[in-house]
Amino acid sequence: MIKSTHKIGFVSLGCPKATVDSEQVITQLRAEGYEIIPSLGEADMVIINTCGFIDSAVQESLETIDEALHENSKVIVTGCLGAKSDLVRKRFPELLAVTGPHAKDEVMHAVHQHLPAPHDPFFDLVPKQGVKLTPEHYAYLKISEGCNHRCSFCIIPSFRGDLVSRPIDQVMREAENLVAAGVKEILVISQDTSAYGVDLKYKTFFWQGQPLQTRFLDLAQALGQLGVWVRLHYVYPYPHVDQVIPLMADGLILPYLDIPFQHASKRILKLMKRPGNRDRVLERIQSWRECCPELTIRSTFIVGFPGETEGDFAQLLDFLDEAQLDRVGCFMYSPVEGAKSNQLPDQIPEEVRQQRHEIFMLHQQKISAQKLRQKIGKELQVIVEQAYKGGYISRSYADAPEIDGVVYIETDQTLSTGQFYQVRVSDSDEYDCYAALLS
Repeated sequence: MIKSTHKIGFVSLGCPKATVDSEQVITQLRAEGYEIIPSLGEADMVIINTCGFIDSAVQESLETIDEALHENSKVIVTGCLGAKSDLVRKRFPELLAVTGPHAKDEVMHAVHQHLPAPHDPFFDLVPKQGVKLTPEHYAYLKISEGCNHRCSFCIIPSFRGDLVSRPIDQVMREAENLVAAGVKEILVISQDTSAYGVDLKYKTFFWQGQPLQTRFLDLAQALGQLGVWVRLHYVYPYPHVDQVIPLMADGLILPYLDIPFQHASKRILKLMKRPGNRDRVLERIQSWRECCPELTIRSTFIVGFPGETEGDFAQLLDFLDEAQLDRVGCFMYSPVEGAKSNQLPDQIPEEVRQQRHEIFMLHQQKISAQKLRQKIGKELQVIVEQAYKGGYISRSYADAPEIDGVVYIETDQTLSTGQFYQVRVSDSDEYDCYAALLS
């Protein structure tokens, strides 16, 4: 590969969907001969992909921009915070350019204005799967952009627009390239994975001679043919999600569902402008587990939402007891500029929100510990992530990277990162398992 004289420092913040946006920009940069380096001070230009979903993310993005400008005079800002260009430019008028999320073409236009491309991107300087920011053994596969929901606490549609699905043949070709490059786990992501294809009216395309409709079920079936782990994230519990559970029971895709329930109180869900019926959700969870006993369900919740009473919060804790979810995350409600929930009455004081967050986490911690104790003595297939002092850190099918727990393999044998091994669980705590290697 030609050594580039044009060096670009790149900082990627935010969620996996932002990571995919960063990968697409970096892939184009590499295709045009730019070199990506870790040092912002030594770079000819810096690009920062920001997050702007909650206050803490906004603050991190602003601090990162400030730090970058202290090290480099040429900085481009993109991403969700970039959608608030007036705010960003007012604070940092010296920026070269500010764009919103999923804006590869706009970013590249700004790069070309201030640092012309070293050569024609026609030359094949990058692999077919593109440049990835994840380890070699797993990758995110973004199937759509935007969202048709208008949750009162969320401003993502104002950044990313309505749902725009990628044609299924394009998605499957990308997935094939990932597998050919050695990826062993594909993490399917979007704003609303189970709504995939609704904007295209489930149009049919062909992949490997097979007619596939651009829809959730067909995608899961096709990905299940690739012989790798397939993990589904951000799945709204629409009725047709039931059709995917048998694929999990048959081992075609991982028995793992990431469903953002957000709350259990019907009144709070209505204020959130979220669909959801507590009793119906519990019935479906039971039916899913009857079909696929190994199913792991991950979810996220918000506590301290405006108007949340002690009774509403008690309903949420009761739901946790009945649902017995495997992996749970909890956010303390935080007002986000532009969100409709800011205008709701009965805003909850910060100290109450904090208290409920702590109670929630301790409550779920007991459930998680009990669920993991049930794994003791069982055999698991795991994929190794990295070494640690007593052995290796790995993940099972129940553990998404960076957000769920891990499986610690206690061994003095040498294992390979990104490879699968069989282990037997010997112990567990609130979030993680400990296991011995099986020969």
